[in-house]
Amino acid sequence: PLVQALEGKELKLDSDGDSSIQASTDDTFILKTNSNTALSIDANGHITKPLQPAFLAKPSSEQTNITTTTTIVFDTEVFDQNGDFASNTFTAPVTGRYHISFVVRLNQIDTAADYHRPRLVTSNNTFNNTICDFGGMSTDPAYWFFTFSLLVDMDANDTASVMYTQGSNGSNQTDISVHSHFSGYLVC
Repeated sequence: PLVQALEGKELKLDSDGDSSIQASTDDTFILKTNSNTALSIDANGHITKPLQPAFLAKPSSEQTNITTTTTIVFDTEVFDQNGDFASNTFTAPVTGRYHISFVVRLNQIDTAADYHRPRLVTSNNTFNNTICDFGGMSTDPAYWFFTFSLLVDMDANDTASVMYTQGSNGSNQTDISVHSHFSGYLVC
């Protein structure tokens, strides 16, 4: 017959047997590459891709009194689903489009500074998220959140990191809070 039931069986697709398709008895369809599950579809149609690059990191402590352009330290990985995040930097394992986002909380922000600028720096581009005017606030806010989200083009081995700069004027009193996060994943 052209179609044969493979219930609970694994169909090997290459000579060394490490690429396969499996139809399990619990209505799950599994696609493996190099003996690792690359794609799994359950009975309800939920698709998971456990090898897909994805990460979320945060600082373990505050960076205080920032005085110059500074790389934000994201030294605690909440998860790093393909091992592509290290030393505050995401490195794209393959060419594609990546959704990259960050939330940076600044403490003790000085409204007298010309600007505050967290930014995403990739191998191909720099994306700024700047505030230049605090609308005549009479006091410095205790904290301020900057959020950023963008779909970016990255080639294999391109990198992405988050930096912060405070413009001239004002005091160097701004701290980068532990309530900051940096995340990303491969979209397509």
